[in-house]
Amino acid sequence: QSEKQLQDLVKQQDNKITQLIDYSAEVKRLEAEVSQLKRLLQHAETEAKTLWQELRLQEPKVDTTPVQERILLRQQVDKLRQLMLDKDDEKWRISKKY
Repeated sequence: QSEKQLQDLVKQQDNKITQLIDYSAEVKRLEAEVSQLKRLLQHAETEAKTLWQELRLQEPKVDTTPVQERILLRQQVDKLRQLMLDKDDEKWRISKKY
């Protein structure tokens, strides 16, 4: 009977180890996704800064297209920032849980 209990304990431990390996892989995937989001955010911020500099250099007769593009870029930056924060929160919850 104690042998059966030991076997059950070994199975439970194996299950826990497998689960931890799965969670570790998920955390690594989330870290990669956060890294990609940070790069996208940096790229969008660079584009937004470039557009802003171009707008400041233009004459008073300004075409509205660059302004609209800048607004769209700012919205994209905000969305990317929110996605990054959401992924950081998700990663923190997973790390805390396990």
